[in-house]
Amino acid sequence: IDTLPPQPHRLSNIEIFIIWAISSWFRRGPSTPDPSTPAGAPRVPSRNLFPKDTLMDLYVYVSQEEVFSDFNNTDALFWFHRDLVYGDWTTGEDGDGCYQHYKEMDIPEKIQQNGSLYIHIYFTKSGFHPDPKRKGQYRRLATVHATRMLNKYKRRKFLKTKNLLTGETEADPEMIKRAESHGPVEIISHWHPNLTINMVDDHTAWVKGSVPPPLDQYVKFDAVSGDYYPIVYFNDYWNLQKDYYPINETLKSLPLRLSYCPLSLWRWQLYAAQNARSPWNFLPEDTYEQSDEDQDSVKVALLETNPYLLGLTIVVSIVHSIFEFLAFKNDIQFWNSRQSLEGLSVRSIIFGVFQSLVVLLYILDNETNFVVQVSVFIGLLIDLWKITKVMDVKLDRENKFAGVFPRLVFKDKSTYVESSTKIYDDMAFKYLSWLLYPLFGCYAVYSLLYVEHKGWYSWVLSMLYGFLLTFGFITMTPQLFINYKMKSVAHLPWRMLTYKALNTFIDDLFAFVIKMPMMYRIGCLRDDVVFFIYLYQRWIYRVDPNRVNEFGTSGVDHAQNNTAAPAPDAASAAITDKPEGEKKND
Repeated sequence: IDTLPPQPHRLSNIEIFIIWAISSWFRRGPSTPDPSTPAGAPRVPSRNLFPKDTLMDLYVYVSQEEVFSDFNNTDALFWFHRDLVYGDWTTGEDGDGCYQHYKEMDIPEKIQQNGSLYIHIYFTKSGFHPDPKRKGQYRRLATVHATRMLNKYKRRKFLKTKNLLTGETEADPEMIKRAESHGPVEIISHWHPNLTINMVDDHTAWVKGSVPPPLDQYVKFDAVSGDYYPIVYFNDYWNLQKDYYPINETLKSLPLRLSYCPLSLWRWQLYAAQNARSPWNFLPEDTYEQSDEDQDSVKVALLETNPYLLGLTIVVSIVHSIFEFLAFKNDIQFWNSRQSLEGLSVRSIIFGVFQSLVVLLYILDNETNFVVQVSVFIGLLIDLWKITKVMDVKLDRENKFAGVFPRLVFKDKSTYVESSTKIYDDMAFKYLSWLLYPLFGCYAVYSLLYVEHKGWYSWVLSMLYGFLLTFGFITMTPQLFINYKMKSVAHLPWRMLTYKALNTFIDDLFAFVIKMPMMYRIGCLRDDVVFFIYLYQRWIYRVDPNRVNEFGTSGVDHAQNNTAAPAPDAASAAITDKPEGEKKND
């Protein structure tokens, strides 16, 4: 290892506030009651066993044993530091109360073969020793102990891909042999050379059984005295996943930079909340590994982006969520109350179902995050529901499929067939096919010749997904063509389009704050261009009372109805005279 990853980042107050804003600390629930406390017995507040400014000695041992007892082994002693002051923030190498120790350790053969390595931390009051066998030098209430595994086990998946025409692959032959011997999923021990030991500067009068989660996992009470031990926290929050490397036979030593720092209660609560996982979570362990990798992008953004820009991003993300909900709500309302399909591209709706289905099958084939799978599946259900609004869907029980299952019959609605919209829609997709089919053929040939796949099924899905990701925005152009032919945009769901456009602009901000693929950034930009064309059409096609709106009516129809309607009598006037609240609801 030529260079080590940077030391753990030290946050400013603004960055701490930003983490608090995006954390889930506000999900505080009731703590688990202490079963040893009799029902109805008063709970007495406790105190910290280490008062403020207590002199401490730090003992750090590294061992292959999870339960350590070999205190006389000098090789196991990694670091010893005398006369630390509990709660001191002014001493240390940089005047912040922090100390560091670096050492390169020899790797035992067992560790190279996926064994575990543990670190054992002991804080004792000055003059005491952590070894219980040393009579007169050991005291239980004067010793704080914490243990943690230093290495981290991560799954490494091997995808057997090859060129479907030649059968060759660019994968490392060594990786192919390991996949054949260990299977497609291999659990490998990884190492990160940085770790911080935080001792929380806290003297809260905690009550046993009333400590809120996730803090209750760290506050340990003495069974006899009822007081609690100082909180020792292993802080690896800023250890990015990309900085871990596998432990194997090629490594000769393991570097470890160990830091000791005091930590305030507030900051510790933030770190504990970020690392907490719900015991009721039903997601598989793979999902946690994916979420850890996803969090790296957020951490990198926190480290590399201006704090004020990050604060603005948080505010904008809240607005983004609101707009997303409003767009979804207005989209459902628009199609649910739609009476006429004049001016709307039905083929685009059908093509949208095809797009959603391809995306869902692709992410299932590539074992994407479970949350993403659910989100895409819900989007597919909404697109399928739209089909029932733009077409007449019926069950044909006379002509059954295979003589058992009723057939689904799709028929265009009369408001779509009898209008000029169908002609323009067919014309738009005919012109569009002149561009899409050659592009589709070229992309399919390129994917087959130069990209490796697991099989023909994966090739079809990846080819369709890549094509839709690259050229899918073209399917938005038929609606532009229909607007041009009809010289009207009154039939469009402008509220939904406005909310989605604002979300696209917000996505532009996220795309440049958080590290993302260039194709995603280009995709956000081209969606903006299409929406600006919609805005241009709305500007040149002025409001005309003769045009049909999104509800299938025009201003002339309302005028004729008002003229033809007889003058209301007193009874009908009383009925139509609704309260102000009902008028607003209407």
